Amino acid sequence: MKPKYLFAAAISALLLWFVIDALRQPSAQDLPGGFEEVAQFRNENNTGPVVRIYAVTVRDTARWQEMEQYGALMPHTKYGTTKVFFFAAGSPAPTALQLAAPHFAPELNRYCLAAYEKDLMSKVSFVRRPLR
Repeated sequence: MKPKYLFAAAISALLLWFVIDALRQPSAQDLPGGFEEVAQFRNENNTGPVVRIYAVTVRDTARWQEMEQYGALMPHTKYGTTKVFFFAAGSPAPTALQLAAPHFAPELNRYCLAAYEKDLMSKVSFVRRPLR
C-alpha cells in the first residue's frame, strides 16, 4: 500500500474517533433523578460577565450528588456566573427568573431543595437545604 493511503486512513480513523468521543460526552439529560428545567434567565450582556440562572425540578429529591453534577454540566462562561435552583417535582417552582436577587418570588424560597453556583472565578458552591 502507498504511504499516502495509509496516512489518509490514519487521519480518517482519528477523525472518526474524535466524532464518536464527542457524541458520547455526558449531558444533564443523562443523569437519573428526573431533572426538568422549568425556567431560565440569561442576561443580554455579551461584552461583560454572562449571568445564567436556572430553575430545575427533580423527581428524586434525595439525589444530592446528581444535583451537583447537573449544575456542573450547565453552560458556564469564563468570568460569568451560573446558578441552578432545585425544586421537587410537583411542588411550586418558579416559571420566570430575574437578574436581581432573590432571582424568583420569595414565597417559593421554602420549596427550594438546593442551590448550585459557579462564580466568576469558577469556584463552585452547592448548598443543600433540609427536606421539609
